[in-house]
Amino acid sequence: MYPNLLNRFLKYVKIETRSDENSQTVPSTSSQVAFAHMLESEMKTIGLEDVVYNQKNGYVIGTLPATSKTPQRTFGLIAHMDTADFNAENVTPHVIENYDGHSAINLDAAGKYQLAPEEFPNLKNYAGQTLITTDGRTLLGADDKAGIAEIMTAMEYLAGHPEIEHGEIRVGFGPDEEIGVGADRFDVAQFNVDFAYTIDGGVVGELEYETFSAAQAQLTIHGKNVHPGTAKGQMINALQTAIDFHNELPADARPENTAGYEGFFHLIHLSGNPEEAAMTYIIRDHDHQKFEAKKRLITDLAAKFNAHFGQKRIEIKMHDQYYNMREVIEKDMSIVELAKQAMLAVDVEPLIQPVRGGTDGSKISFMGIPTPNLFAGGENMHGRFEFVALESMEKAVDVLIKIAEMNAANG
Repeated sequence: MYPNLLNRFLKYVKIETRSDENSQTVPSTSSQVAFAHMLESEMKTIGLEDVVYNQKNGYVIGTLPATSKTPQRTFGLIAHMDTADFNAENVTPHVIENYDGHSAINLDAAGKYQLAPEEFPNLKNYAGQTLITTDGRTLLGADDKAGIAEIMTAMEYLAGHPEIEHGEIRVGFGPDEEIGVGADRFDVAQFNVDFAYTIDGGVVGELEYETFSAAQAQLTIHGKNVHPGTAKGQMINALQTAIDFHNELPADARPENTAGYEGFFHLIHLSGNPEEAAMTYIIRDHDHQKFEAKKRLITDLAAKFNAHFGQKRIEIKMHDQYYNMREVIEKDMSIVELAKQAMLAVDVEPLIQPVRGGTDGSKISFMGIPTPNLFAGGENMHGRFEFVALESMEKAVDVLIKIAEMNAANG
């Protein structure tokens, strides 16, 4: 039904577009700029209008003109161009047709890396389908090039079928989502829509309008290093203080011990020596009050340790990163209902659950465009075991087309 979808996706994933959190440029890597210009050309070819690359924020946007003569709500579709911090050079996707649903898949010729149902039980859901996997050396890049391919294919289909009534649809492909800064410069006025969807979720059916609220805390611990032979009563070991600090946080509030709506403290960096140590935490919760309480616990613990030492040995720099987009979206749930009904209309069972993370939609929602997240189909993202089924991507395209139709029908 969508003859260009597979080849389009394979073309995209072979292009290296990893972002770089240490870069000071926008986008963070030149490969994303080149990819954006390639998408810009393709958007024009398939029939989008007013296509432009915004040098200030790295987004390439375009418009599919309305076919309906009656006024409709304008909506947008958004996906990100960058891939995660894992080897993304020379991606060589493997296409496995009619997967049997129970055999292990050798990713590399030597069989060192396997997609095995014993380790990845979701593979049983893909019996009879066409899987696209890695060759074991790189990630695949379905996050989020599956989303880009699906949006582009849906727009191509609608442009080729003007008999389908729909309102104006805007498309935006942006940079640096994986390093958490891509949406910071999103131009709401330029995009100019009533609502939007990011196509950046996982398995078929995912429909997400709740995310974590997020903060990051960076701790610097100043020790006092003396010879261990005469250290009694004198040494303040910065590394030991870091360990003691971490152990004061609740063990049941670590990522490996939480699920669903449970928030956490995640220690993502620890380095140093007895003289000085550095720790970085990310703090997450869906509930705003619990989120604020977690931040207070970090600062209260630092104050407790400093009081114990009788001087400031722990310094904290903390900043909020994004907030739970439910606070915006729940004011008008019609856009969630629209996506839900579109899924049901194309035989997709909606899987509505909170995101244990964030999306570009988290920030964009608070900028003024309510933006839930829809599935793109990939599994095991950000590593060598990533895969996506062609049938999952086809279902995503079905949903996007149906959203356009139903939005027009609802007026």
